[in-house]
Amino acid sequence: MQSAGQHYLVSRPLYSEDAFAEEHRRVTRRRKTLCDHVKQYFTCDSKRAKNAALSLLPIVGWMKIYRVKEWLLSDIVSGVSTGLVAVLQGLAYSLLASIPPWYGLFAAFFPVISYFFLGTSRHISVGAFPVLSLMVGAVVTKLVPDTGPPANITDFEGLTMDEQRTMVAASVTFLMGIFQLGMGIFQVGFIVIYLSDTLVSGFTTAAAVHILVSQLKFVLGLTVPGLSGPLSIIYTLESIICQITKTNICDLVTSIVVMVVVFIVKELNDRYKSKLPVPIPIEVVMTVIACGISYAVGFKEKYQVDVVGKIPSGFEPPAAPNLQVFQMTVMEAFPMAIVGFAVAFSVAKVYAVKHDYLIDGNQELIAFGVSNIFGAAFKSLAASTALSRSAVQESTGGKTQIAGVLSALIVMIVILAIGFLLEPLQKSVLGAVVIINLKGMLMQVREVPYLWKKDRPDFVVWVGTFTASVLLGLDLGLGVGLGIELLTVVFRTQFPRCSVLANIKGTDIYRDRKEYLSIYEPEGVKIFRIPSPIFFANIEFFRGKLVDAVGFNPLRILRKRNKALRKIKKLLKKGELQVTASGLLPTGSSPIDESEDESKMEDLDLPSDYSNLPVQVNWNSQLPANICVPRVPIHSLILDFAAVSFLDMSATKGLKAALKEFIRVDVNIYIVACDMYVYERLHSCKFFDDEVKTSMFFLTLHDAMLHILEWQPDTSKLHSVSEKVFSDSRFDGISNGKPSLRSRERTDKPAETKL
Repeated sequence: MQSAGQHYLVSRPLYSEDAFAEEHRRVTRRRKTLCDHVKQYFTCDSKRAKNAALSLLPIVGWMKIYRVKEWLLSDIVSGVSTGLVAVLQGLAYSLLASIPPWYGLFAAFFPVISYFFLGTSRHISVGAFPVLSLMVGAVVTKLVPDTGPPANITDFEGLTMDEQRTMVAASVTFLMGIFQLGMGIFQVGFIVIYLSDTLVSGFTTAAAVHILVSQLKFVLGLTVPGLSGPLSIIYTLESIICQITKTNICDLVTSIVVMVVVFIVKELNDRYKSKLPVPIPIEVVMTVIACGISYAVGFKEKYQVDVVGKIPSGFEPPAAPNLQVFQMTVMEAFPMAIVGFAVAFSVAKVYAVKHDYLIDGNQELIAFGVSNIFGAAFKSLAASTALSRSAVQESTGGKTQIAGVLSALIVMIVILAIGFLLEPLQKSVLGAVVIINLKGMLMQVREVPYLWKKDRPDFVVWVGTFTASVLLGLDLGLGVGLGIELLTVVFRTQFPRCSVLANIKGTDIYRDRKEYLSIYEPEGVKIFRIPSPIFFANIEFFRGKLVDAVGFNPLRILRKRNKALRKIKKLLKKGELQVTASGLLPTGSSPIDESEDESKMEDLDLPSDYSNLPVQVNWNSQLPANICVPRVPIHSLILDFAAVSFLDMSATKGLKAALKEFIRVDVNIYIVACDMYVYERLHSCKFFDDEVKTSMFFLTLHDAMLHILEWQPDTSKLHSVSEKVFSDSRFDGISNGKPSLRSRERTDKPAETKL
């Protein structure tokens, strides 16, 4: 290869796949069988055992590189700041789960301790997540509704409503942890790749709408029963509207003031984040102020506001989950496990890329599974990560999960010693804090116009997921969204954008003929490209598009040719045609009955039988006895398989049938840029026979084109535009034939094409 500036010149032989295989030997590799993979998976040595132990305890890896002097102070500041936010969010998000507020504090303590040892992310803050809390709340209100009897569970006897709900929340969290741990052990962390960013965006926006509606009853001070299931959001809004006249003005005013102040300060934090050493913890500040005012004024007694109430000091003893709850909530726990992991893993990836370290999806599943199982044993709420809390931990200088442990210590101090100070806190303040933190998720709706302009299938995924999640509930909505997403994938592969290619003048590059002006198309040659795998669902689409591209149906022409051959043989047999020096000439004028050719229709699809004919039939000339057969406008068809990554058995059979139809009407087929995996699969499926041969496969599209121009030198004469085609000396015969090239660009200057 020679290069000069921005140009390069390559001189090499023309290669078909067969010629290339003869000249260049491949490395013989032994491919591993399923037994080999199983054996390797279960083989253990000292090195592998050490690596497995280190992978299960990532803390060992980052503790070795921990810089005490540089990182410890930052982790302390970050831990204290995150701990204060975690206390507030733990109280607030427990309201979404319809359980007493203090159980939300447990989610900011027990799961954090487990994740400290098992997690691979150094920056996410583990604890309650609003979407996950809402999904838990839907299960809780389903089994223990506000009105009506609870589900028929034996262990419910003798328990209060709050205790029953806490049992359900802990049990479903335990089951969620089992699912996550199982997926991590069986190495199925890849499952999150099926949750695209578009789907997650639509789902979390719908969850934000649910959260907003669920907090209105606290902001307005209304008594609204918790509902779950399809259309529950409609019924909840109906109940709120019917009671709107009973709004508690004290709760409403407090909520508005808190939301306005928090919103303004958060905007200032975002605008001046480069100048502020740490973001102002405005939620904590407003919570402390509201709590003090509520205690001093006596809001509960004077205005009958709903407050957090008695917060027991200390932890509760561990308890086993309820198996009956397992049976009733298995369908809800699995999507919760997926959502919790997907959100946490997405946030972890962002910070891992930003700070240049690796995270392991399967280990994250194990870490969150163990964390949720451990936390649920102590009646903790389901844990994942909240975007705002993780942002606080990272932006305040957190370097490792030591900051997470310190935040857990802050939560522990609140649980053991100073929790009673939060008893006068209005629930409307917590609701206001939850609502104002929904801004990020609700603003995702701005993606919709962009998706409409740039990618309509993704737009359908977003809108479909959002609508289904809002109306049907988050669990069903996630399933519907995943179904829509998979349908769009099927749609993209089943109906790809096929194209007819042409040569770009002066190059060996081929592009869509509709998109360029300066193109050359050799007469009698079509280049067809399919940009997707070929499988059972799109093989018929492929064949239809191929027929559209070439402009004729080869099977129809084959049948007409075979019918014409039958007629010619009958006319010869009856003496109504005679062979002359100029061809076949009719001796009579009586027409042949069309019905005579309708017997043995199945034989019409077979290759044309020219036996017992004294002359060769030229199908492009006028035939005798008014026999009419459409002409075939091409002599060569090139199929660009560069984007075909696999073919299944159905596609292999359909492709072979399509190729034979063209071959039987004297069209030469060339398949180019075929992946070796696909090529070997065709061999193993007995794709090749006397008609479909390996000689039709070429290394590149340009190799096939030069081969065609060598063996079809007399297709037609050049147009007025003079063209020159240069190639290797072994193909000098091409220039003698001067194949015709059609050009869209008209110019008086002779063009030169160097290939």
